[in-house]
Amino acid sequence: MTGKKAKVQPAISKRTLFSVISASSVGTLIEWYDFYIFGSLAAILSSQFFPKDNPTAALLSTLATFAAGFIVRPFGALVFGRLGDLVGRKYTFLVTLVLMGGSTFAIGLIPGYATIGFWAPLLVLLLRLIQGLALGGEYGGAATYVAEYAPENQRGYYTSFIQTTATLGLFVSLGVILITRELLGVEAFADWGWRVPFILSILLVGVSIIIRMRMAESPLFSKLKTEGKISKNPLAESFGKKQNLKMVLLALFGATAGQGVIWYTGQFYALSFIQKACNVEFVQSNVIVAVALLGATPFFVIFGGLSDRIGRKNIMLAGMLLGVLTYRPIYDKMYSLTDLTTRQELSDAQTISRKLAKQPNGDLLTTSTTSHFYSDGLIAKDIEKTIATSKAPNSPSKPELTKAVVLPSRSFWLMIFLVFIQVLYVTMVYGPIAAFLVELFPTRIRYTSMSLPYHIGNGIFGGLTPFIATALVATATKANEVAPGSVEKPYLEGLWYPILVAGVCFVIGLLYLNNKRYTTADD
Repeated sequence: MTGKKAKVQPAISKRTLFSVISASSVGTLIEWYDFYIFGSLAAILSSQFFPKDNPTAALLSTLATFAAGFIVRPFGALVFGRLGDLVGRKYTFLVTLVLMGGSTFAIGLIPGYATIGFWAPLLVLLLRLIQGLALGGEYGGAATYVAEYAPENQRGYYTSFIQTTATLGLFVSLGVILITRELLGVEAFADWGWRVPFILSILLVGVSIIIRMRMAESPLFSKLKTEGKISKNPLAESFGKKQNLKMVLLALFGATAGQGVIWYTGQFYALSFIQKACNVEFVQSNVIVAVALLGATPFFVIFGGLSDRIGRKNIMLAGMLLGVLTYRPIYDKMYSLTDLTTRQELSDAQTISRKLAKQPNGDLLTTSTTSHFYSDGLIAKDIEKTIATSKAPNSPSKPELTKAVVLPSRSFWLMIFLVFIQVLYVTMVYGPIAAFLVELFPTRIRYTSMSLPYHIGNGIFGGLTPFIATALVATATKANEVAPGSVEKPYLEGLWYPILVAGVCFVIGLLYLNNKRYTTADD
């Protein structure tokens, strides 16, 4: 693995390197925690901030609001990337942290749709846009900062630690959600307890601000600043020069777009599919994803380090190709683990329970649960909820019907394994990506140049994955209702989007990406 020989940079101790990684990673972890709790609570937020008369439309609206935060990330990359190349890495991603954390905290304080009407979704959308802009400047700063400290021949290894923060942020968010839900109870969590994870984020942000305030500027940027070689117009230099623009486009369509859809399919859509298509019970579905993430997270570092020895391209493209070839069989197997039509019900074991709960406003919530038991140990619950107001106690509301499946032990662990495989693909495409991007561009415009393709690939191509996939499934399901049998296995139709994007990206990357390490003359 060879490349253009770089200038030797002063040796930096491992202790200093890991201090830099810790400072960058803690803040990035918190920012991803902030971003993920919105996605993880999409089903509950849809009933809080949107009308309840059409649950599917409410969920799609929530996912669209979630996606809006991703769509503006490229604009955040331009704004904060330019700032980072002009004034420095440290202060730029300190600003992004404050914006991100403040927006998340504020979402936890917004009254619901029932209280302030359409102002609720509008305020949430505004805060999501601020979050997206801030996150657009966060990753590029952290990756650039660590890469400019790391030895040239170990950039893949050291920058891969930043990649673990995205998964760990999701893992922490799931942990906070599950603990809060268990402590408060299901009804209280759905009513107001969902606000707790949002509000708690302000404590995490405070700790991160203290850590980042103690950080020094990166040595390479400090050297450029001392020598007066900082770019006067990073945007024009990044995208106005043909060679740099070519690298930006190649990074997007040959790497980050495919990496983005693989990432969001394996971590976000997998959870959505388990909860919505498979109807797996809330706690169990989150535990499945959390355990799979925890098991796969070390592979970010493994593949990042491996890319220092064999190159970034082959590892990333292998992850994309595996996703293209195996997503449909994997998701078909996931669905089969909860498919009641293939199971034998133990009809004499059916149970019915009824629970009454008085709400803070005096209304009475009645929850009726019919549990169906199957020969393999699976339990399927039909849950019906009605609310009788204090003013009309004998006229309950229209029943709200939901389903919940509890997997037996064998199916539970098999589901974890199927999600683990998907997250393993994520580690292959995401582990080497930071080193790949920072090595494409010179230090003077690195923050700006690498941030844009990363956030278009992840923010738009990747961030739209849950929304587009859910919409494709809804369309296929509706088509089957109009013409039964017209779409075989409609629950798999959502996968065509990540398969198509990853497939195109694989071909472009195979043809045009070089597996040699890209080094820059000023490094």
